[in-house]
Amino acid sequence: QVQLVESGGGLVHPGGSLRLSCAASGSIFMMIAMGWYRQAPGKQREMVASIISSGPANYADSVKGRFTISRDNAKNTVYLQMDSLKSEDTAVYFCNARLKSRVWERASDYWGQGTQVTVAS
Repeated sequence: QVQLVESGGGLVHPGGSLRLSCAASGSIFMMIAMGWYRQAPGKQREMVASIISSGPANYADSVKGRFTISRDNAKNTVYLQMDSLKSEDTAVYFCNARLKSRVWERASDYWGQGTQVTVAS
């Protein structure tokens, strides 16, 4: 089993900053990619940022220049630094990990429980 534990959500004023963290634990043979998705009320879940172990990060156009994703491979932890937050960033943010639990298994996606980010005056 694999568990993803998120932290760092909360309420912030427009223009403020928050930092999300997500730590993966359990049966992890190979971590392929980690990322963040978000889902606002009445909307579909969308990719915010993702990062693979040996490549550049990928961002949604709406957050480029404001959000920064980083990863600590030794700790299987991914971070999302969110700056210049806007009201439209309000959503539940979910951590995602694509990994192999065992050498002979195919890669699978795992999700965190979600953390609320609210940007309001």
